[in-house]
Amino acid sequence: MEAAGPVTRAAARKRAPTIPEEQRERRPGRRRPRRRIEEEQEVTVFREVVSFTADPLPARYYDKDTTKPISFYFSSLEELLAWTPDVEDSFNVALEPSECRQPPLSSQRPRTLLCHDMMGGYLDDKFIQGSTARSPYCFYHWQSIDVFVYFSHHTVTIPPVGWTNAAHRHGVCVLGTFITEWKEGGRLCEAFLAGDESSYRAVADQLVLIAQFFRFDGWLINIENSLSLAAVGNMPHFLRYLTTQLHQRVPGGLVLWYDSVVSSGQLKWQDELNQHNWVFFDSCDGFFTNYNWREEHLQRMLGQAGERRADVYVGVDVFARGNVVGGQFHTHKSLELIRKHGFSAALFAPGWVYECLEKKDFFQNQDKFWALLERYLPTHSICSLPFVTSFCLGMGTRRVCYGQEEAVGPWYHPSAQEIQPLFAEHRREGDGRGWVKTHCCLADAWNGGSSLLIRGEIPPEVGHVAVRLFSLQVPVPPKVFLSLVYKLEGPSDVEVALELTTGDVGSCHVGGIWTLNETSSRHSPRPLRVPPTKLARWVGHCGQQLRGGWVQRCYEVSLRGCVLRDLLVSFARPPGGREEASFVCRLGEIQVVDAKSLLAPLPRVQAVTVSRVRWQRAMPEEEGPPARLLLGCTLHWSYLLSPVRCFRVHCRTGTGGGSPGGGPPGPEKPALLGLAFVNQYRIAELPVAAAGPSGDGRVEFLVEPVPKEGFLVPQAEWGRAALLYSMPHT
Repeated sequence: MEAAGPVTRAAARKRAPTIPEEQRERRPGRRRPRRRIEEEQEVTVFREVVSFTADPLPARYYDKDTTKPISFYFSSLEELLAWTPDVEDSFNVALEPSECRQPPLSSQRPRTLLCHDMMGGYLDDKFIQGSTARSPYCFYHWQSIDVFVYFSHHTVTIPPVGWTNAAHRHGVCVLGTFITEWKEGGRLCEAFLAGDESSYRAVADQLVLIAQFFRFDGWLINIENSLSLAAVGNMPHFLRYLTTQLHQRVPGGLVLWYDSVVSSGQLKWQDELNQHNWVFFDSCDGFFTNYNWREEHLQRMLGQAGERRADVYVGVDVFARGNVVGGQFHTHKSLELIRKHGFSAALFAPGWVYECLEKKDFFQNQDKFWALLERYLPTHSICSLPFVTSFCLGMGTRRVCYGQEEAVGPWYHPSAQEIQPLFAEHRREGDGRGWVKTHCCLADAWNGGSSLLIRGEIPPEVGHVAVRLFSLQVPVPPKVFLSLVYKLEGPSDVEVALELTTGDVGSCHVGGIWTLNETSSRHSPRPLRVPPTKLARWVGHCGQQLRGGWVQRCYEVSLRGCVLRDLLVSFARPPGGREEASFVCRLGEIQVVDAKSLLAPLPRVQAVTVSRVRWQRAMPEEEGPPARLLLGCTLHWSYLLSPVRCFRVHCRTGTGGGSPGGGPPGPEKPALLGLAFVNQYRIAELPVAAAGPSGDGRVEFLVEPVPKEGFLVPQAEWGRAALLYSMPHT
């Protein structure tokens, strides 16, 4: 990279300051780009001379074909011990710790663990900024599980950040895997366990540092090779030290041991907790049994586990390999026995429904599998505001932003998955008439890539039905705003409304709530003395027909001393009807927002920088401009992460005419590049026009914060940086 000539006439007299030390990349042998602040536009400008020889990107952190950032693992002890946090690692850091939940994981209620094992791991989910996968595996029954383990056969499996973000959004704990296997695993274990305590403490310290830095919650320890007497003697000390250090540095941290090695050092699966492996259970937070158990194993474990019964996770192989109870669509038989004896359950490889069955029927098979387990899976509640979800699965066939289509084509981005509801099918007892079923749907969306479809039939003798979508335990602040975006598919007279229940005053139905602007004969807005700017979307759109046939209803609730328990959607038949009322309703978004939080101003995105610039020549096309370049670069910016759901990264491209400064950006609407869940984003192979001999090329980048409350932020508050580029002089 070379610094080019003057940016403006004024800059010819005085050079602009260089990038602050903490915001720039170190690249030996290269000059760094100069920049200046265009005060009238509040945009940082970088200048670049195009060069087709680029510094190599670290292979561990970037896909070699696309230069997109990827999640990674360690294959050896040497790699683990050599790792130190680097700026490249920041792509894989989770947005925030696990969401507040009830009951807490520390309660003694039996838990459900999901161990994700799929074709070696790190498939489409490894692309941190998403991919264009057409039929990826997607998990969305988060309210039914408590712990998520990302499993692979690499020595140190660091969960791809998309899984961590999705799980944490639902209050689910995330664990990586530390595994050793076969003869090589035995040698690795001897290297750090057979010596003095400094060796195993160094490994434990690194595992704790990794969990702390990447913001996941702990480790499954899986030793599947025999150990020497010296090594197995130190294993409990290693586990105890790892667990203690993790608890100190990672709130809610968890260390689990897999049933493999016994206290003699032999590799001998027990299929139960007993005197041969109890010492490992006693040294950490929990025990994950092997899968070939019978009910007599569960009965024997009652005495061994004592008061820690919930810390025993009884393994269930969903593939039904070996001599197991249940599995596949009979997994509920395993769960029935496990819950009968009060143990936690560990479901291994529930991706069976994706790997072994027809991909085109994935959603139906996934829903069928989890519906069969429903009675054995206690749910947990989310207990913080704001509560906002568009029901997006983190995938889709197109991208939509508040009813406006932004892009067409398949996409997959697990970090973009919003909070998912309780999926269920309910039928009326007795004559069987009347039913309601919920399921996800990619066919349409209000925001993201999918929505929630609710189908039902209301019999004549029933006035309305209500569907419980979310379980919450939120102390209600003095004033709360609620919003529901929905649309009815096809002709229907059914009335749709949002309901809630509280912990001490029963149900709060629509009729008992002040409304901002209902679609009824009488509008009853409750005026605010100083309406914040961000409330304009509420006041302006409530009760109106929106893009794509969507309708938004808004509610204002003032309840003191209450706990918000449930969110429901009710469907009421028209009075006097004698026929069964069928309906198909699509939910696009639900919001529950503390009114006070709307008054707090959002900070502005600051200090957007451009680094790690790479240029490629685009392949010539039959039509269109013949001279095209492909730009790759990394954007960094400064912004406090706690108020945001994510960042939307946009660009404008064009040429700047003949002016030295490149001229103002074009009037065209910014194009969405993608979503970021940290303060950086890697742009790969962005087509831009080649700069001409008499002028610079220009590309402007815009970083839009998306607040947790779900409001659009005015473009004036986005962060901006521009890159001016010219061809080298010949």
